[in-house]
Amino acid sequence: MNSNLLLPHRLRKFGWWILLPSLALGTAALFFEYQLEWLGPRVFSLYSGGLPLSQGGSCLFCMIAGNYTLTIAGVLVLISLFLIAFTREETEDEFIWRTRTDSLHWATYFNYFVLLICFLFFFDFEFLYVMIFNMYTTLVIYIVRFRLLLAAEIKRFRP
Repeated sequence: MNSNLLLPHRLRKFGWWILLPSLALGTAALFFEYQLEWLGPRVFSLYSGGLPLSQGGSCLFCMIAGNYTLTIAGVLVLISLFLIAFTREETEDEFIWRTRTDSLHWATYFNYFVLLICFLFFFDFEFLYVMIFNMYTTLVIYIVRFRLLLAAEIKRFRP
């Protein structure tokens, strides 16, 4: 099997080490409005000020009031999930490749089913929050399903 697109196996442990503190930071920042003060009271923005081409107060490439705490937590969660999901197993074979493919398909289907439900039942800023969480669900579902299928297969073949 050609697994050139997979990352080295040793990076998975690094992904888990990043995931736990970044999830804690993201949870604190999102739900309890915790901010790391040293990340600045102002942040760089490509565009700010409402809908494009609207009247008043918009700016391109400007500094706005904000903090990078939630941004850094989100980026670290994304990187860690990517490292966990797409690192090689110790032995990569056709079964692992097939399990990866099936898990990715299943995670994509599930993610879009959840997205469809969210389009129907969430509105305004709640919808925005759902979209933020939806960015991560494909990777999370993929990791959970892939690990469960591997664990079931290992359990099946152990005496």
